[in-house]
Amino acid sequence: MTRMPNNASGAITEAIRSDIERSPNRAIPFRDYMELCLYHDPHGYYNRSEAKVGKDGDFYTSVSIGTIMGEILGAYLVRLASRFEGNRPPKIAEWGGGTGRLSRLVLDTIRKRAPDWYDRLDYMMVERSPYHRMRQLEELGEHRCVRFAGPDDWLSEADGSPLLVFSNELLDAFPVHRIERKDGKLLEWYVGWDEPGSCFRTVLLPLDPDGAAAAYIQRERITIREGQWIEANPAASDWIGRMGAAIERGVLVTIDYGDVAEELYAAHRMRGTFLCYRNHQASDDPYVCPGEQDMTSHVNFTACLRAGREAGFQADSLRTQKQFLLDEGVLELLVAHSGTDPFGPEARRNRAVRQLLLGDSMSELFKVLVQIK
Repeated sequence: MTRMPNNASGAITEAIRSDIERSPNRAIPFRDYMELCLYHDPHGYYNRSEAKVGKDGDFYTSVSIGTIMGEILGAYLVRLASRFEGNRPPKIAEWGGGTGRLSRLVLDTIRKRAPDWYDRLDYMMVERSPYHRMRQLEELGEHRCVRFAGPDDWLSEADGSPLLVFSNELLDAFPVHRIERKDGKLLEWYVGWDEPGSCFRTVLLPLDPDGAAAAYIQRERITIREGQWIEANPAASDWIGRMGAAIERGVLVTIDYGDVAEELYAAHRMRGTFLCYRNHQASDDPYVCPGEQDMTSHVNFTACLRAGREAGFQADSLRTQKQFLLDEGVLELLVAHSGTDPFGPEARRNRAVRQLLLGDSMSELFKVLVQIK
């Protein structure tokens, strides 16, 4: 599918076209196109100074629904911290914290439930987006324990202290390779420029047998059916490995859209899981309004588990978000009330609990992977 870029997308369109013109094939891998659309500085989607989450943005997350997710995760981190005894209290790091709302709710809960730990807490926000770092500074100003760092800076700070690292909807936004089998051959999606139509277009080229996508398919033993499209996300596995290298003792909590490989590459998923979101509308067209829509694909948690084992983690659990919330006591947050005010705080809180558990497919599509050293 192709679309004419609008005026607002002009700067990033020209940046992508420049890369295309310099490439030997006059086309760049879809993975590189997605990287530019999302993370180009300063025109990529996540670097734009506009709301992405909530009513004024392009999509909702579980953090958009009241305070419940942050409270449950904060209480869970308090419980995890009790596993690690010693002179050094556990540190916490959130990767890709968006607006900072989830971290604020987590910190509010830790301050309430474990004040002694909170008073000594070292809490790191690991963020590459200048816009999101600005939002996090605004959201987290009252919590003096918070520091900010880029990915490379944080990794260099590992000092042997126990680490509790978590992410929420991070890995599903890593750029992916898109592969399909056509006439018995494996082909990779590239992106070219159609001059007569003034639009981006998909170019299919033979899969490089020595490339990252081919290695991922072989390592994960993925069978691609004739006519099937899949996404390969080696960056997600690499990230798990980097966390394993940094965490000598601690826990990695990964919350994201996704499933096990058996489901992601099944016969009923002939077009993969890639989607875009703009103004709360989903689309499978990656070429409309480049840099102005979110792009995502489901995380392969089978690959994350394998990468974790190789990095020295033990898998503690892989649960749906719904099951995680139930296991960690979300029903205890329901509040008895008279029911006379449907807009009162108790009624709103109870609706948030019900929505997280029953309201839509989010509770089942999201998974919570916990890996421990």
